[in-house]
Amino acid sequence: MDDTRPLALITGASSGIGHELARRFALHGYDLVVNAEDERLETAARDLRESGAEVRAVRADLRTAEGRYRLLDALDGLTVDVAVLNAGVGRGGAFVDTELADDQEVIDLNVTATVRLAKPLLRAMVTRGAGRLAFTSSVAATMPGSFQPVYNASKSFVQSFAQALAEEVKDTGVTVTAFMPGPTDTDFFDRAGMADDTRMGTMEKDDPAQVAEQAFEAIVRGEKKVVTGSLKTKAQEWAAKVLPDGVKAAAHRRMTEPGTGAGTEEGDSGRRE
Repeated sequence: MDDTRPLALITGASSGIGHELARRFALHGYDLVVNAEDERLETAARDLRESGAEVRAVRADLRTAEGRYRLLDALDGLTVDVAVLNAGVGRGGAFVDTELADDQEVIDLNVTATVRLAKPLLRAMVTRGAGRLAFTSSVAATMPGSFQPVYNASKSFVQSFAQALAEEVKDTGVTVTAFMPGPTDTDFFDRAGMADDTRMGTMEKDDPAQVAEQAFEAIVRGEKKVVTGSLKTKAQEWAAKVLPDGVKAAAHRRMTEPGTGAGTEEGDSGRRE
């Protein structure tokens, strides 16, 4: 990579928020290391190179130890100025109905990979006395996730983890940012099995470009926490600060319970009984 240009690492960069974030860093003079586990990564990397950035694509599944080591090996010898740990996955449905392996994948990517990648990245930044580490949290971190319980809990972990790290490194020259999108128009809901039969899956969603732009600005300013997206999303996070957990859990159920999607029988008449 070009030592005269800053370097940004973005995980989950093949599409959605991650790809839009990578695009913004490229347009602002950064070279990139981008990661994802799917075949779209090379296409995304070619698109990002059109901005003039040097882009190294590392296809690796961060749910696995092998994938995490592959990404860290690709960073060997490089100075990562900004790292955005954005890769994440969800799984919708009642906890008693979902497969344990699917729930474990949510934990493996959203929690385990986040910790295992953050450790060496943050250590290197603190040793150098400079750097910006960012995490894609979620407004889901602020509420119990009925019919999405492991995902919301994983994002609560990310949110707490990021804010704790921000306090630990506040005097080192390093900043840690957690940005919190709401429902965003990405393939998240398809992958989570929530796209067609939940109200959240069928509702209008935020633009990933808007989310990424607000996240980018927060990261470069070194903000600790920012809610990204539409005014509706920001209002949702504000309301979550004052509502009891039971009320939030019931409201979440109305959005995520299977059968509540627009056009379904249950969605037309309300929550299934």
